[in-house]
Amino acid sequence: MKIDFVREIALKIVYDIDVKKGYSNIVVDEYLNKNRERLNTKDINLISEIVYGIIQRKLTIDTIIQKYSKIKINKISKWILNILRIGAYQILFLDKIPKSAAVNESVNLTKKYGYKSVSFVNAVLRKIQKSDYEELNKIKDNIQRISKLYSMPEWIVEKFLEQYNIKQVEEICKYSVSKPKLTIRINTLKTTKQEIIKILEEKDIEYKETILEDFIYLEKIKNISQLNIFKNGLITVQDMGAGKIPKILAPKEDEIVLDACSAPGGKTTYLAQLMKNKGKIIAWDIHLHRVNLVEQTAKRMGIQIINASVNDATIFKEELVSKFDKILLDVPCLGLGVMKRKPDIKWQRKKEDIEQITNIQKSILQNCLKYLKKDGELVYSTCSIIKEENQDIVQSVIKNEKDYEKVLEETILPNEINDGFYISKIKRKL
Repeated sequence: MKIDFVREIALKIVYDIDVKKGYSNIVVDEYLNKNRERLNTKDINLISEIVYGIIQRKLTIDTIIQKYSKIKINKISKWILNILRIGAYQILFLDKIPKSAAVNESVNLTKKYGYKSVSFVNAVLRKIQKSDYEELNKIKDNIQRISKLYSMPEWIVEKFLEQYNIKQVEEICKYSVSKPKLTIRINTLKTTKQEIIKILEEKDIEYKETILEDFIYLEKIKNISQLNIFKNGLITVQDMGAGKIPKILAPKEDEIVLDACSAPGGKTTYLAQLMKNKGKIIAWDIHLHRVNLVEQTAKRMGIQIINASVNDATIFKEELVSKFDKILLDVPCLGLGVMKRKPDIKWQRKKEDIEQITNIQKSILQNCLKYLKKDGELVYSTCSIIKEENQDIVQSVIKNEKDYEKVLEETILPNEINDGFYISKIKRKL
């Protein structure tokens, strides 16, 4: 018996995420770095595909496994359950891998990690081999159907249905399990779009232009951080939805700007880019290691106007009243608009988290509004798409504040192009 090394690594990663509750990106990086000499690019891509695919589709996969298993899922040993998940994911969602190979490799893993379960794993996967996950479409209850078909916790589906119609909710959940597009932002402080396109064409990197002038989609590329155009700060990775937020704030040269929740620095550096690296940006985060990320990004991109420091935006600072021309509040949130990019979110979040996170959001907005100069503007944004974190927060804070008015409000729903975001622009009148 020869165990496939790549699938064994994938199994160990999925097991650690499931049992030890590790963050997927940290666990994946740890195993890949530890086994770098034995893995080629194709291996790394397959491991990433399997691991992140299982996290995205876990509820769907478990529903199908349970249908063909005589043992309740919570009674199956964790090693065997995760072997079944790896096999089922390949059978149901990876067209390029023969289904028979997915079954055989899973059986081989079982011989090492639970020999007594070999016949059980073989029988379940062979039944799954003849199935189609889209049979879940036949479930009559819409909440259960959407939940199981798109692997979305029922409480999130219910929360979306409070605000959106059934078609919109289905689209949101559908795109949450799609593969995110890789979008780059061109650093116009160092280069031009034409120069970047020329470099991409010389390197035979597939790309598509977007509706936003500073952004380009890249196709079929891995390890973008290893490209010289990234290392030298000519580009950075940023979703177009996230890119709209600094554009809506529209800071000008020589203004004083506060980015109160700045890490990891994508929006902060875009603010500096829009300001042509002239003026001053105060950038806060509550964790030192995340402040360091902002500084590293700014240095790589050749930006000098960002002053990053550890600060808690929920704590009011009297000395900052009326000090800023523009303020960006990309506040902490549940992240329900970026689940295709961060699939851990839907399994880690709970309905009870809404109250705690909205208290933080409200506190930050209340404080930072006072830091605006007369005629100054503030953008409040989240990468979440439920009204409790968005419209309700803004309305509750400014309804009794005659000095402020909301001048713009937009919800960007997740789709093939964008992640989901909420954006509100508020102006201080007096």
